[in-house]
Amino acid sequence: MEELLLEFQASLMRVSLDLQRYLVDRIDLNNRLIAIKGARGAGKTTLLLQIAKLHLPQKSTLYVSLDHIYFFKHKLYNLAKQFVQFGGTNLLLDEVHKYPNWSREIKLIYDNFPELNLIFTSSSMLEIYKSESDLSRRAITYYLKELSFREFIAFESKITLPIYSFHEILKNHNAIVAELLKDIKPLPLFEKYLKTGVYPYYKENEDLYIQKLQNTINLIIEIDINAVEDLNYDTLIKLKKLLISVASSAPFTPNITKLSEKIGISRNTLVQGIKILERAGLVNELYKDTSGIGVLTKPEKLYLNNSNLMYALAKENINIGNVRETFFLNQFRGLHEINHSKVADFIVDKIYTFEIGGKNKTKEQITGVENAYVAKDGIEIGFGNIIPVWLFGFMY
Repeated sequence: MEELLLEFQASLMRVSLDLQRYLVDRIDLNNRLIAIKGARGAGKTTLLLQIAKLHLPQKSTLYVSLDHIYFFKHKLYNLAKQFVQFGGTNLLLDEVHKYPNWSREIKLIYDNFPELNLIFTSSSMLEIYKSESDLSRRAITYYLKELSFREFIAFESKITLPIYSFHEILKNHNAIVAELLKDIKPLPLFEKYLKTGVYPYYKENEDLYIQKLQNTINLIIEIDINAVEDLNYDTLIKLKKLLISVASSAPFTPNITKLSEKIGISRNTLVQGIKILERAGLVNELYKDTSGIGVLTKPEKLYLNNSNLMYALAKENINIGNVRETFFLNQFRGLHEINHSKVADFIVDKIYTFEIGGKNKTKEQITGVENAYVAKDGIEIGFGNIIPVWLFGFMY
């Protein structure tokens, strides 16, 4: 254990507090068991270390990744027992899905050491309530999204700007933009964000970012998905084909029969495959209405999870209209209910209708529709029910 403690202290010294993710102050540390889920590359490890550095007593805290070689010979439960005996109060566990029987041992630790608080991270694939030992009644779960446009600006320009709620943006977008324009020129920043700014590791080497993102996609499918779903190699290849099909369309309206024939899998397997890709943080499903959605319900439209994935996968088939819609959908996911609209692109919270477009987009499509807005690209400031689309990147 001493080796793990020394490595943790070295990691704490390296982690920067200059750029903090939106969840770092939102997690209620009064809960004894906290799960943080998120796609590979979203920044879960950095978030754990920032929480430790900012909010936890370092003398009684330990961070460890469960793919560490220490666990080739040692049990997690025994580590927790020894840590408690030495006065430990906070155990931070990274990448739990890489440790066999993780849920059983975490349940035992939770039940047998009431003085110990546990925070663990996992792949977005992991469904805690389906684990061998049901932790859903014990764990409070948070989901770490990729960088918002606001967070990207902080990473890129070292300018920390406020978060604005969806309703604040609807009511006061002109005043909000007027304040923001004192500090930033949003349009060139937004163009860069759409291509290369969604995952925090873009800062490591911007020239190789797309290549690294392609590698990340392969790892998500071949390791993260497989660790949870235990799929054979042939099925994993077909999931990649499905992902490329989604990436090359603008947006993808799935014809399940044709697509299942093209990829070579049954209808039911295809629909399940789509849901697997969504849980992995690679695609977003869009339905007309979320009520009555079953396990085998076909989505109305499919989008990639974020615009960076489009540039990594679609390459020469990039459609700027799809890029804008993908961004808009991504920023709302997990914050508000968002569905396919019968008259426009999206409907938010079953009330607010949105049409997404470039700076020349007219309001013709939403004429006569109540609570309807145009989210425009290519404009710094809007007017009335015309709102710059980039501003919706400030909701977290």
